[in-house]
Amino acid sequence: MSRQSLLLAFVCILSTILISAEPASNTLSPEELAQGWILLWDGESSFGWEPQISGEWKGFEGTLHASQGTYMWLRHTTPSANFVLKAEFRMKAIETDSGIFIRSAKEGDPTKTGYQVNINNMNKDWGNGSLVYRVKSSAGKLSPNEWHRFEITADGDHINVVLNGNQVLDTHDSTAAVGYIGLQYLKGDDVEFRNIKLRPLGLQSLFNGKDLSGWEKVDRPNAKVPPEWFVKDGAIHVEKGPGGLETTGTYADFVLQLEARANAQNETQHPNSGLFFRGEKRQSWSGYEAQIRNEFKDGDRTKAVDYGTGGLYNRQPARRVVSSDNEYFFNTIVAYGRHIAIWINGIQVTNFEDTREEGMNARQQARLAPGIISLQAHDPTTNLDFRNIRIAELPKR
Repeated sequence: MSRQSLLLAFVCILSTILISAEPASNTLSPEELAQGWILLWDGESSFGWEPQISGEWKGFEGTLHASQGTYMWLRHTTPSANFVLKAEFRMKAIETDSGIFIRSAKEGDPTKTGYQVNINNMNKDWGNGSLVYRVKSSAGKLSPNEWHRFEITADGDHINVVLNGNQVLDTHDSTAAVGYIGLQYLKGDDVEFRNIKLRPLGLQSLFNGKDLSGWEKVDRPNAKVPPEWFVKDGAIHVEKGPGGLETTGTYADFVLQLEARANAQNETQHPNSGLFFRGEKRQSWSGYEAQIRNEFKDGDRTKAVDYGTGGLYNRQPARRVVSSDNEYFFNTIVAYGRHIAIWINGIQVTNFEDTREEGMNARQQARLAPGIISLQAHDPTTNLDFRNIRIAELPKR
């Protein structure tokens, strides 16, 4: 083989390696998961999203696509307060008017109830990266048919916008502290989005990794084998049961993130546990329960057994069992008023709106009042670990 042929073969192999090294769209790396990132769009379905104004959004080859038509916006159903938001977008032509809403309300003009980070080559006053009607960005026009990247940070009244790696806006505004993220299509040519990711900010630790300070053990009445709770390798470890371990503090609206591992002792056993919130003190297993059970039927992860990990027990099963036994998984729970959403390993599996009459018993009513957070020891076969437990309370409704 000639030197030229060898060089050409080497270039082809190197190109293949570089292409395969590109991360898949609408996924999270292990590093992103460890940092607390979640996907707002799974790259396939409309789960977790709701059209706020009539219009058609389609998922096509890993992109969320808005076609030409009248003004419309697509709202994520879970509110957010303090966060970093990443999103990639592509305009099909230079004449495009679109945007990303943050902290907007369901009703009214989302540009005014919250903020619109503009995607716009047509408007001289509010160009790309501007906060429409508030602050102009330093960005110019963007090339069509190329992917562009936003990184938007909203932390208190501080809002920062980075476009394609360059800071284009840095301002302070206190109009909205919490609200919805949305995608806008106004007019012009088509626009596409992908890799819509969010990392909550301001989470505080509920577990120091050393002892059970800030937690209280609660045994079930008449339990023959009470659980054993202790700290092992920087995690809260529990064996046996039934019983619970609850926080001394109470929480109403919050973002909660933690890692958990269900330690199965054999292939047929799938440890059963859960994480309760908005419960009553000293009343084990009270409140809403985010289930932990990595079992599914017929080899199909969309067929969760007993609501599945991330399912809201007795309310909504997980749409997919994402996690597996004997491996730590990442759990994110957002509770805001009647709305509850759960992500497992960064993928949203539950999207629940509690329409029941308000009351104090979450098993029978919509409980909006503050309550304890507790870890569950389900039965004598219980064997689990919990670590990196962190929470951020959301602004009042």
